[in-house]
Amino acid sequence: MEAARAAAAKALAGAAGLELFGSFLLGGEEFALPALAIREVVSYPERVTRMPLSPPCLEGIFTLRGTAIPVVNLARIFDPAAPGADARQKIAILDHDDVLVGLVFDATGEVLRVRPEQRSTVSYGAGRPSVVGGTIMLGDGARLLQVLVPEALVRIDNVPQVRSLSAATKAAERARFLRYAEARKCLCFSAGGTSFAFTMAAVQEIIPVPELRTSVMTGPLCKGWINFRGRAVGVVDFAALVGCAAADAAGADRRVLIARVGEELLGFLVDSVDTIIPYFDGDVLPIPLMGTRRGAMFRGCLPRQDGPDTLFLDHANVLSDAELAEVCAGHRRIHQDEATAETGRGANAAATRKQVYLAFALGSPWATDIAQVREIIPCADGMTRPPGTPDCVHGMLNLRQQMISVIDLRKLYDMPPLDDRSDCRILVLERGDERYGVIVDRVDSIVNLPASARRPSPRLLRAGGGIVDMRADVSEVLELADGTVKSLFDREVFFGKLEAVLAA
Repeated sequence: MEAARAAAAKALAGAAGLELFGSFLLGGEEFALPALAIREVVSYPERVTRMPLSPPCLEGIFTLRGTAIPVVNLARIFDPAAPGADARQKIAILDHDDVLVGLVFDATGEVLRVRPEQRSTVSYGAGRPSVVGGTIMLGDGARLLQVLVPEALVRIDNVPQVRSLSAATKAAERARFLRYAEARKCLCFSAGGTSFAFTMAAVQEIIPVPELRTSVMTGPLCKGWINFRGRAVGVVDFAALVGCAAADAAGADRRVLIARVGEELLGFLVDSVDTIIPYFDGDVLPIPLMGTRRGAMFRGCLPRQDGPDTLFLDHANVLSDAELAEVCAGHRRIHQDEATAETGRGANAAATRKQVYLAFALGSPWATDIAQVREIIPCADGMTRPPGTPDCVHGMLNLRQQMISVIDLRKLYDMPPLDDRSDCRILVLERGDERYGVIVDRVDSIVNLPASARRPSPRLLRAGGGIVDMRADVSEVLELADGTVKSLFDREVFFGKLEAVLAA
């Protein structure tokens, strides 16, 4: 493609030493770029994801035909206090040495054929921007265009370099990871208005925000420590870590995400835990190192149709080795004896095999083995509902080119409808080739419990006891450490109930 573009430019310029440039307007001034460096011009996208810790000139990133493109506001290169970009502007996609950058302009101009005598070069003193390397003078000096330097524009400090991948390369990469995709899931969470994701392999547990205990390491980044099952675990404010705006300290949706980094446990205070989704490694669009000490934490950008584009993180590089030693080893060294004394030396309990459960609500507290849930997605309105289907069928949902039936559990069990469905989520369940979505009132957290936490359900529930909801089909319950009891959802019982209703 590069050779074809070069040949076309050479043919247009002719043999008279002419050079081809594309011109652009920005703030009443004219700029020019070599025609070979311009891949295309697009309208300003509806969704641009802001990058934490980025310079003022980087508006964020957006996806263009499967590639993550950084959006650079040229006006802010010259003046960091210049206004941000808006939807009326255009983006020129710059392609230099296969590195892609989007430049924000007010409007496109024209294609210019420039003679050598119309060109001049300029140089700046120390500290001045170097993205302008010369001028073009037209109309006997009445018109002056500033020539931008592609090499400088793709190497602006702290702006990620995104390399263009051919369609064949991307297809080969997707095929290579396809056989592993079933086992890959990620947890999406929010901090400071931005969506992030960790691979589920890194997530140990998610808990409501407990009372955080102060320590000598408490500060803007470290908010204190908690006693997590007899282990002193430091808690880091994730929004402060990535330089995002702080959230409401008393937000009801806030959670502490317990992650495993090597042999250490670390708590991250986040604004909310949003969803669990499967992903292909090839779906994570590259946004290489940003040139900051936190740049290594970003694996890439995960485009999503059901929500904001998500910044996929490498949990092992979220903190430096020195920070990890201070937050993790420091709290353990100072407070571990206190945590052990509180919890007791339950060696047998510590050795008991743990099981991960997803806690949710459906009129009452529930939990299910997380292995039974393929993914969690928002509950959207406007689903197609085929005529003649039972009342419990909420509608049909197109989930990545596969149609699934979404079941309203409240209608299936004759429970009253919710007045406010804003917190509702759909749990996607699989059994063999069957796949269904079930609507629950909300998703609360992920808990890690030993097998001894499972108990037979009270006989009153199994006998009915006048309770009109899903608990009538429960054979087991979970007892949490704080004494809370959650009914245990059984996928096989659900499918049996659904088959009976559909066959009626």
